[in-house]
Amino acid sequence: MYKAGIITLSDSGYQGVRKDESGKVIKELIQEQFEIIRQTILPDEKEELSLLLIEWCQYCDLILTTGGTGLGVRDITPEATINIAEKTIPGISEGMRMLSIQKTPFAMLSRGVAVQRGKTLIINLPGSPKGVTENLTYLLPILPHSLDILTDRKTEH
Repeated sequence: MYKAGIITLSDSGYQGVRKDESGKVIKELIQEQFEIIRQTILPDEKEELSLLLIEWCQYCDLILTTGGTGLGVRDITPEATINIAEKTIPGISEGMRMLSIQKTPFAMLSRGVAVQRGKTLIINLPGSPKGVTENLTYLLPILPHSLDILTDRKTEH
């Protein structure tokens, strides 16, 4: 079973003012296929997220972030993720974006990315439970194969 980490980016969630619904949805959707070994809530701070992503890449095959992908001044998740990336995976990012736009035009405002660092796949998901559900439902069938290749568990594709 692949090891996964979940990071919620939310100033109000970090302060305990708002409940983390999106992180909860991610956990519910992936727990049958992945061993969740890390889960946390961070404020929308670029440096803090970058450092945590680097650290978690030592332990996790998959890191899913939720929140911080919009147009707000404090929405820094894509920038922090790209900052530590070794490779970008535009197919995943564009696939999620196109799927979401079909459901709601506001999805055009989401800026989430998918990247690789070492043998870890990092995917930025939207901050809403609905956006998380739509995107993960789309991604779950391809994640095991993606991780098989990324982690060298399977070399043929």
